[in-house]
Amino acid sequence: MKIIIAGAYAIGTHLARLLSRSKEDITLIDDSEERLASIGSDYDLLTMLGQPTSLKILQNADIQDADLFIAVTPLESKNITSCILAKKLGAKRTVAKVDNPEYMDQQAQDFFRELGIDKLIYPEMLAAVDINNGLKMSWVRQRWDVHDGALIMLGIKLRETCEILNKPLKDISGPNDPYHVVAIKRGSETIIPGGYDELKLYDLAYFMTTRNYIPYIRKIVGKEHYVDVKNVMVMGGGRTAVRAVKKMPEYMETKIIEIDEHRCEYLNDILDDRKTLIIHGDGRDIPLLTEEGIRSTQAFVALTGNAETNILACLTAKRLGVRKTVAAVENVDYVSMAESLDIGTIINKKAIAASYIYQMMLDADVMNVRFLMSANADVAEFIAKEDSKVTKKPVKDLGMPIGVTIGGLVRKGEGMLVSGHTQIEPGDSVMVFCHNINMKKIEKYFI
Repeated sequence: MKIIIAGAYAIGTHLARLLSRSKEDITLIDDSEERLASIGSDYDLLTMLGQPTSLKILQNADIQDADLFIAVTPLESKNITSCILAKKLGAKRTVAKVDNPEYMDQQAQDFFRELGIDKLIYPEMLAAVDINNGLKMSWVRQRWDVHDGALIMLGIKLRETCEILNKPLKDISGPNDPYHVVAIKRGSETIIPGGYDELKLYDLAYFMTTRNYIPYIRKIVGKEHYVDVKNVMVMGGGRTAVRAVKKMPEYMETKIIEIDEHRCEYLNDILDDRKTLIIHGDGRDIPLLTEEGIRSTQAFVALTGNAETNILACLTAKRLGVRKTVAAVENVDYVSMAESLDIGTIINKKAIAASYIYQMMLDADVMNVRFLMSANADVAEFIAKEDSKVTKKPVKDLGMPIGVTIGGLVRKGEGMLVSGHTQIEPGDSVMVFCHNINMKKIEKYFI
């Protein structure tokens, strides 16, 4: 597949590196030699110096042969313009990063599709959804709802109170049990488990279940003593914070600590319809945090542009008694460190955005793709097509590669877990988990 990426910034370089490992034909366009050089020579891709809004540059990049054109520069107008040009010049599909929440309305997206932009992504809005999913359940590191909650994936850190430690999964998670453990992160190791694997203390375990069994999962992992989040303190008042606060449930009361006085005034204007208090100050200032009630706050969310600041602030909040912390960590090198320090939920906008873009590469009917950065695993929702390989045999006889497991499926709106004897039917939405496997090797089972 030929893919052209415009913008050698955070999302563009992350995506280029990710896709180059999958042996895709990648061209990265940027107007800065320094940024292009920073991606290094270890990746199999072509770099091109120039503006993605230049017809000559696009033509030199063989835009007419492009299967996918991705515009992720910091300038929304440049992304939109370059996608329109790319489509007119022959690119099969286009995706543009935008900063305006108004453009994410369905009517606006239909309008942009007519202009030649197949998909719009707003990373801050995507991150806000992940933040709120983490806050709604204080005992969960990560939550992902499939088909409006027909199936639910929960990433949970296992502590001493967990009832199901040190037991083979075949004894605690059989075909008739209401959950499956689909992935385990243990230290730096990721495990797609089999029946003889066991859950260990401090594992980050990913459970697939249905909505009505969430209380049962909470009980067996020993998290019933975790209080629900009602008071949230946010450090940093950027776009991600605004989108997250706007999406928070009505019962949550929020305080935003912002160091820039002018930004505080702006936040007061746009968040005046919510129960949100804007505080001018430094979120690392312990006396300020204490004065503003950090000890009676159930969640602390650090969303400044500096990963180190966010990690340190979350460590401070934990020391002051906050149980639930969320940190924006844009530097991938810091993610494993944040995990080792037991920070809590880690938000990485470029990984979230890359996941949404990645699904456009797949030929199968794919509803969602997510990269579980904490577990270094991918999860995708495939639609089984008529006469596809996956519908021919029970799951145990499909010959799926090592490192792949099917966690569950949705059939006619009803979520159900999958065992080795399950027969997948055409039209089923199937949740597939992969570790160290190219997703394109899995899609052949579904087309």
